[in-house]
Amino acid sequence: MDKILIVDDNQAVLDALSLLLEIHGYEVVTALSPFDAEQIVRYQKVALVMQDMNFTADTTSGEEGVALFTALRALTPTLPIILMTAWTELETAIELVKLGAADYIAKPWDDTKLLTSITNLVALGKANAQNQTHQRQQQERMQPKKHANLVGLVYASTAMERVVDMSLQLAKSDVSVLITGPNGSGKERIAEIIQANSAVCDAPFIKVNAGALPQELIEAELFGAEAGAYTGANKKRIGRFEAADGGTLFLDEIGNLPLSGQMKLLRVLQTGEFERLGSTHTQKVSVRVISATNANLQHDIQAGRFREDLYYRLNVIELNLPPLQARQDDIIPLIRHFLPDRELSYVAEQALTAHSWPGNVRELENACKRVSVLKPAGVLEIQDFGLVEQTTRVASQTTAHKVEPSKQDIEAAMHLHQGVIAKVARQFGLTRQALYRRLQKFEIDY
Repeated sequence: MDKILIVDDNQAVLDALSLLLEIHGYEVVTALSPFDAEQIVRYQKVALVMQDMNFTADTTSGEEGVALFTALRALTPTLPIILMTAWTELETAIELVKLGAADYIAKPWDDTKLLTSITNLVALGKANAQNQTHQRQQQERMQPKKHANLVGLVYASTAMERVVDMSLQLAKSDVSVLITGPNGSGKERIAEIIQANSAVCDAPFIKVNAGALPQELIEAELFGAEAGAYTGANKKRIGRFEAADGGTLFLDEIGNLPLSGQMKLLRVLQTGEFERLGSTHTQKVSVRVISATNANLQHDIQAGRFREDLYYRLNVIELNLPPLQARQDDIIPLIRHFLPDRELSYVAEQALTAHSWPGNVRELENACKRVSVLKPAGVLEIQDFGLVEQTTRVASQTTAHKVEPSKQDIEAAMHLHQGVIAKVARQFGLTRQALYRRLQKFEIDY
């Protein structure tokens, strides 16, 4: 039951309003003075305050009401306050509304109008408090990232936030990490975040595409070779493990490494020891290994294409990076990053968000590069991106069935859904980020 505080020095007013509100399901608490009102707000959970503008006999200036309003606002900034005024105080009440008072009513009041105003303001107050809590929680979640090096990663989705949080946690350790996910989803960028926030951030960070290594040169590439070790080896060659000593080695596309290379890799992961090709001298290195793959290694193990013992050496902790289609809230922020200072039409924004992006962030980046060359100026429409038929269908459906919401539409929906962003966004078929941009554009508090 919502609690309403009524502040007035006239007991008859308190009794009349208390009876009206209690009949309509509200819990009522009353105060005869500003001091009592402040104590109630300080120690009780109040959904709304109704306050008079004067509390001393023969006083009509409204100064006492202004002082109480200021004190209550300082205690609880989101608390809705309705001012009860006489005509002589109307100008002062209007000034307070400009400063944040929720509403004012003239004495004597209209019961129906008063109850409608209270219902709306209580709902709005809950929504504001919920949004404030959400913002505080968001700030708390972002606090660990405040001083983190995210190496330019652009994201807005909850799914990516979880991946980044886990990456920053893993950066503090030296365990092996396996990053899984489809091609183009950003696995290398996550590896860079782990390295950049680790204790060895200033040490070497060596990247190698394991699947692109020629089978006959795998050993030389990873472990080095002495001069004359094979045809064409005219001088000593430093391998990737030796180059990464004291730092991090990123093995991309590890699922494509042939079995012969997997066996050689397993030994150095187990012992930290290896010999250069053509040498009998054993070297020892300290290297953190981060690997990545778009393959299903469990399936490859069952098919005999990947060593199970190597899998468990690489996969102390697995980070799974979802495809772009599964983190739609990242799409528009990424487009704005790749195409700064360019404007997207509403239809284009909806269609681009709905597109499946099978090539993930890499496909999105290439589409943006193409647009910047072919249409260097003007509002960007969906056809400018040259995407597949699926997106064109979505765009036509968006045009036929969706209209850009006005400020009044959004304000009404915010009131209807009590400020719950997810519900309002769903009503208009927008992502949360798209709705936030419109709230900022129309200067709507949320």
